[in-house]
Amino acid sequence: MAAIEVARQARDELQKLIETRRLAADARERVSRSLAILGDYPRAGKQPSGVWRDCRGLIGPWGWLIVVYMYLEPEDRVVVIAFHDARTSDAAIARR
Repeated sequence: MAAIEVARQARDELQKLIETRRLAADARERVSRSLAILGDYPRAGKQPSGVWRDCRGLIGPWGWLIVVYMYLEPEDRVVVIAFHDARTSDAAIARR
């Protein structure tokens, strides 16, 4: 089972999304549940192109939240590097 880590910048981005989108009090728990699948299936997310080609992206727990992560196979470790709102122009899927 892959270890799952969330980088400091990603934690900060999630906190900002929680505040600016006025998400429910259990937002962090919902995100944690969405990330749990990566322990068993670290390649579950799609692999974007462009500057994000070395990463993978997962949607959830809301349809607009993109979880950008890297799977470090030699270490069997998943590192979440960003949380993006897919509805914004600076989201990972919008960059080329």
